Amino acid sequence: MSKIRFAAMAVVVASALGAPAAYGETVKVAFIDPLSGPFAPVGQGILHSWQLITDIANKKNWAGGNKFEMVPFDNKGSPQESVTILKQVVDQGIRYVVQGNGSGAAIALSDAIQKHNDRNPGKEIVYLNYAAVDPVLTNERCSFWHFRLDINADMKMEALSAYLAKNTAVKKVYLIGQDYSFGRAVAAAAKRDIPRKRADVQIVGDDLHPIGQVKDFSPYIAKMKAAGADTVVTGNWGADLALLIKAAKDAGYDANFYTYYAGTTGVPTAMGSSGVGKVHIVANWIVNVPPNFRGGDLQEAQFKKWGDDYYTFQTYVGIQLLSEAMKQAKSTDPVKVAFAMEGMRLPSLNGEIDMRASDHQLQQNVYIATWSKMDGKTVKYDSEKTGYGWKMQTMLPSYVAAQPTSCQMRRPDRP
Repeated sequence: MSKIRFAAMAVVVASALGAPAAYGETVKVAFIDPLSGPFAPVGQGILHSWQLITDIANKKNWAGGNKFEMVPFDNKGSPQESVTILKQVVDQGIRYVVQGNGSGAAIALSDAIQKHNDRNPGKEIVYLNYAAVDPVLTNERCSFWHFRLDINADMKMEALSAYLAKNTAVKKVYLIGQDYSFGRAVAAAAKRDIPRKRADVQIVGDDLHPIGQVKDFSPYIAKMKAAGADTVVTGNWGADLALLIKAAKDAGYDANFYTYYAGTTGVPTAMGSSGVGKVHIVANWIVNVPPNFRGGDLQEAQFKKWGDDYYTFQTYVGIQLLSEAMKQAKSTDPVKVAFAMEGMRLPSLNGEIDMRASDHQLQQNVYIATWSKMDGKTVKYDSEKTGYGWKMQTMLPSYVAAQPTSCQMRRPDRP
């Protein structure tokens, strides 16, 4: 072989080895959420869900030969700690981030990622937000690099208020939430949407409390009882919801609770039999949807491996979207993957999903369910081995909850 031909072949081989591989990479994904403190049980449980789905995706080759690895970081629920951790993520060369527990942390992360990407072309990071649902993240503070996998607070309230409006027993509603951006967003949406659909319904209370600090909610329950509230609407999650439900049970308070996150770790155990027929949830997926019960295998697999429930469907759709985008882009480069995810429509466990390109807010069906005793037919799967689970009341198609957006997205050049 001539020296010229050998040199040319060497250049081709070196180029192939040096170029970003379309297939066969291990894609690290930083999980940034509380793994210590009052919300640690929720963070640990959701981390297990991400790990479960990445294991399945790796075994079933969802991403066309690419593999996923979750890398956990403990932000202690703090926006400041989240931004500090992002520097570690950058230093480790991780190009994908998932986070969801806390809209304050989400807003800080989204802003920090936007600034990082502006300053560091070629080292961009994509952020999958799986549960931080403050509407501003897909409105005035939207970012090309941010993709929300859950339905936002306004979408949840649109669906929930449409359901409540049909219930003539609802007369007096009490609002309670955590005092940060998300809790305030839930209260604002409730005060706007419920009276708009039912002018006769009174909002008889509106409390915000410090997040993760209240140990005894009995004074709040006393206020609800004194106000004659027959219905409570809350966006509380984690320990703040578990303790709220426990206080209602201890006080014998018989109101209906309409929640965003009564499926989160610890709440089902706190409810037990006392929540039957009284606690309701609005969600983008539940496991008890007959006749197929899609995702039941995930519930069984997670409990077998880690002893906790699979309730965060967004972990499934997040890896599903990333995998399909990497196959379409024939690359793991975050810029190419982000463009591929825009406008993507796929069949998923809860029907068709649509990553709306205008604001990166996932459009999807919405479910309302009620805490009920297992019967093997409508409630096949329970939560936290309590013998109780979520019974579907209605499924609302995605257009019912859809909201307009004020997002004016600044996009990078398409590669």
